[in-house]
Amino acid sequence: MSAYAGAVIFRLMRTRPGMVARKSGRGPVGLFVGLSTLDVIHYVDELPAINQKITAHGQEVAAGGPATNAAVTFAALGGEAVLVTALGTGAASDIIRSDLDACGVQVVDAAPDQHDRTPISSITVLRDTGERSVVSVDARVDLIVAAPDLSGLVAGADVVLVDGHHPTLAEEASRCARASATPLVLDAGRWKPVMSRLIPRADAVICSADFRFPAATDLHSSARALRAQGVATVVVTRGPDAVLWWQDGQSGSVTPPSRLPVKDTSGAGDVFHGAYCYLSAQPRFSDLAARLATASRVASLKCSYAGTRSWLGHLSAEIATAALLTNEGERQHPSGDLPHRLRTPR
Repeated sequence: MSAYAGAVIFRLMRTRPGMVARKSGRGPVGLFVGLSTLDVIHYVDELPAINQKITAHGQEVAAGGPATNAAVTFAALGGEAVLVTALGTGAASDIIRSDLDACGVQVVDAAPDQHDRTPISSITVLRDTGERSVVSVDARVDLIVAAPDLSGLVAGADVVLVDGHHPTLAEEASRCARASATPLVLDAGRWKPVMSRLIPRADAVICSADFRFPAATDLHSSARALRAQGVATVVVTRGPDAVLWWQDGQSGSVTPPSRLPVKDTSGAGDVFHGAYCYLSAQPRFSDLAARLATASRVASLKCSYAGTRSWLGHLSAEIATAALLTNEGERQHPSGDLPHRLRTPR
C-alpha cells in the first residue's frame, strides 16, 4: 500500500454538489468528471503464465482512473481540483477518499447510496521496462441513476475535463460547460458511444494513439474528423514519441524529453491531461506548443518513478529547473517557478 493511502482512516466524505468550497484564490479551479478506481499495482520481472504464481518486487494501492489521476496532478501543480465521480460506500471507496484527501482533491460523490461497487483495477508493471498491463471492470453504467446538477461547479471552474467513463455525468458536465463557456477538455483514450455527444461540445480533445473516430483508418484521419466536428484543438499523445497537435488550421509536433530509465508508465497519459488542464488556465501558456512541451515534461517525470504518487514529491524541483516559455515568447529564468505553489501529498 502506498504511503499516501496507508494508515487509512475510514472517514466517509460524502460530498455532494454545492458543498464544495469554491475559488479560494490559491490557484486555478479544475473540475474533473469521470472514473475513480482502486488501483492495486504489482511490480514484477515477467508476467505470470496461466496457473503460475510469481512473487512481486513491490506493491502499491492508490486511487486511480483517468479523471482521478488528472485531478491529482492538477492539485499537485497548485490548482484546486474537484473530482465528480461515483464512489458510494465500502472499504475500497474509503481508501480512495483517504488517498484523494491526502492529495488535496475534493470529491463529489454522484452515487452516495451505492455499496461495495467501486471498480478495482489490477495493474502489473514490468520492472525492467516500466510497461504495464491492466485488468479492470471500468465504470458501472448503472451506478448513477440521475446526474446531479453540475452547473454551479462548472461555472466556478476555469477548466473542465471529462473522460466519458460515466456517460450521464459526462453529458451533464459537457452541457454545463457549453452553457457557461467554460473550456472543456475531453480525454479520448478509446472510443465510447457517449463521445459522439461530447465531441461537439469540447474545446480540446486529447487522444491516445489508439483512439479512432468511427470510420477513421489512422490517427491522422481521426484528427481530421475531430476538427470537422468543430473541435478547436486536437492533440494525440504517443507514449515516448512526439505529441501531435492541430489548432487554427496549423499542425505540429512536440518531442517529449528523454528520461531514462523508465520505471512505470501507468497513469502517464492521465498525468499529461492534468498538467495540460492546469497550464491551459495559465495565461503564460497560451502558446499550445509550450503547453504541450511542459505537460510532456511532467508526464515524463512521472514515468521515471514507480507508482502513481511517489513522483509527486519531485515535481517542484522538476518544474523549477525547467526553462518554460511565457505567453510573450520569452523564457523565464531556470530557477523560476510556476505561478502557484506546488502541492505534495500530506
